[in-house]
Amino acid sequence: MREDERFEIERALDLIPHVIGASWATTWFRLNKIKRPTREEYRNKVVEYVKFLENLMDSFPKSDNFQEIDSFAKTKYKEEIEKILEGKNPEVEKRFDRYIDYD
Repeated sequence: MREDERFEIERALDLIPHVIGASWATTWFRLNKIKRPTREEYRNKVVEYVKFLENLMDSFPKSDNFQEIDSFAKTKYKEEIEKILEGKNPEVEKRFDRYIDYD
């Protein structure tokens, strides 16, 4: 698969964890007045919200034209979730630090 064919999917899956997952997680903790969640609790909440987009991974047509990008997107999606849970997504970690420092 050419880089230009996967660029938009890569970009979206790079942004989803912190733009959607961390934003919703932070809002959830704030509204529940939980000021000091653990990193693990925060990461799990981010993943919970990222998983709401799981249906998006099944949205491409089941034709030969989309088989390669479909497989790529699903693999990248799983990798992003693993990175979040392992603390290897620097943007999510930054959002956690900002939330903890916010009073």
